[in-house]
Amino acid sequence: MSAIYNFHKVSHLLACAGQPQEEQLQDIANDGYKVVINLGLSDGKYALRDEAATVKGLGMQYHHIPVNFEDPQTGDLVSFISLMNAYAGEKIFVHCAANYRASVFTGLYLLNATKFTEEEMKDFIEEVWQPDPVWEQFLEEGVAYLKKEH
Repeated sequence: MSAIYNFHKVSHLLACAGQPQEEQLQDIANDGYKVVINLGLSDGKYALRDEAATVKGLGMQYHHIPVNFEDPQTGDLVSFISLMNAYAGEKIFVHCAANYRASVFTGLYLLNATKFTEEEMKDFIEEVWQPDPVWEQFLEEGVAYLKKEH
């Protein structure tokens, strides 16, 4: 699994990473993952031709929330958290092109699930990348939204 770009195992039930290659999807299935959530764009240069069919063919659930890297939306986060909650207890693999979107969304989900403090969330994300101003703003808005919901 460590061969997958920016692979980060969060727990025995959750990992996030960059775009896996076609053959790495088999490794993900073999490792017991039941759900794949793709936050990348389907027409991006890193996207697989038909990831949905490949994932489903390997017996896993596939969900795609295409998050525009230049303009992430709180609605995308709401959809993501809803999906994560729907599959609570299942082994979930979250990815995007480079694990930038995936690490931020996973961090916010874990903050929402009270598995992370805000500081732990930031440390988790910064293990993968240093968010740019667009993503810093999204993180602030995401945290504010989650605080309002609780």
